[in-house]
Amino acid sequence: MFNTYLLLAIFFEVIATTALKASDQFSNKTASSIVVIGYVAAFYCLTLVLKTMPLAIAYAIWSAIGLVIVTINGWIFFGEVMDIPALIGMALIIIGICVIHMGSKVIA
Repeated sequence: MFNTYLLLAIFFEVIATTALKASDQFSNKTASSIVVIGYVAAFYCLTLVLKTMPLAIAYAIWSAIGLVIVTINGWIFFGEVMDIPALIGMALIIIGICVIHMGSKVIA
């Protein structure tokens, strides 16, 4: 089962990264504040995850799931469209995370 702090780290990272696009090179103060707060919260939660999970595994899960959700957010909120190679690549990332989750004995 996923670590609660890992889920929170992913949540905050996705919020921050999505707000990064909306910050308009940090000219939008509200979105820029969300970016800073989100990344601080994400990294803090990630440090808590590292008490029980190896760095490589935690970072792989955190970044891969964040990538997929941020891509979906880009499509929904900003009209960004992915091509077939990008979608295949993300599918492979999801498969890789499933392999780690189901087969690795290092996940606490």
